[in-house]
Amino acid sequence: MSDPQIDPAGNTQAFRAFAHQQDAAAAKEQPSRLPIWIAVAVVLLVALGVVAYLMLG
Repeated sequence: MSDPQIDPAGNTQAFRAFAHQQDAAAAKEQPSRLPIWIAVAVVLLVALGVVAYLMLG
């Protein structure tokens, strides 16, 4: 019985295609960090507002 999966290390061209495919998939799956930075900015602004209110109040 033969193995249905082909070893990409069998030849250089197949391995390079396999490695490139893995790199492209990994690059696409990175989540955006923009919402985290927005949340951090909002928390800092609220904290600064509370400190300013306490200092002036």
